[in-house]
Amino acid sequence: MKVLFFARLREALGEGSLTLPAGVEPETVGQLRDWLRNEAPPDLAAAIGEANVVCAVNQRIVDANHRLEADDEIAFFPPVTGG
Repeated sequence: MKVLFFARLREALGEGSLTLPAGVEPETVGQLRDWLRNEAPPDLAAAIGEANVVCAVNQRIVDANHRLEADDEIAFFPPVTGG
């Protein structure tokens, strides 16, 4: 399972993506977020735990209860503002 990170989350990780290790198969976005908070580098773990961080699965915004499939594209990013 590959997870993408954008903006300050990408900066906290030092790269734009993370491939989950074999055997790590979260069933929901919430479980994935919990795993990241416990296992990711400290800067990313802190940033991913912020309430305003958004998750998209297959380019669609989802909530923590969204069920994941092995081939999903998962992306985390902070809220986007523009003008």
